[in-house]
Amino acid sequence: MKPTRRTAAALATLALGGTLATTAPASAATTAGAYNGKCGTGYDVQDRTEIHDSARKVIGTMYVTYSRETGQHCAVLVRSNPGTRTFMEVTLDTDPTSGKPERDYGSFSTYAGPVYLDASKSGAQCLEWSGTIDIYYDSVRGLCS
Repeated sequence: MKPTRRTAAALATLALGGTLATTAPASAATTAGAYNGKCGTGYDVQDRTEIHDSARKVIGTMYVTYSRETGQHCAVLVRSNPGTRTFMEVTLDTDPTSGKPERDYGSFSTYAGPVYLDASKSGAQCLEWSGTIDIYYDSVRGLCS
């Protein structure tokens, strides 16, 4: 394991007999289930859809974002309570001229995606997005022009 500056500073403090107060890195100071810029810089949230379990508890949120700079939409599915890896899938497509849906799926602990789509090239009127966490699923057709 390569030592980091933080590790080196902590070891130096301990070697000098001092006490060490640790703080979480800024990147870890994120809210579970929040978008937190996962699509990258310049992407603004356009819509969100919650995934519910059988007890109607929110277990995750799909975010659809857009970047004026790139002209692309992005979708990401974020779990409300990250933990054990479980099956997750997020898809982003156009309607009615569906081409090939962009998707990310697999066994994830925190989020699936991001997936990107340039809807302007398809002649589509709406976007469609869907998300799955374990056996729970939801889909939306929206952001229509």
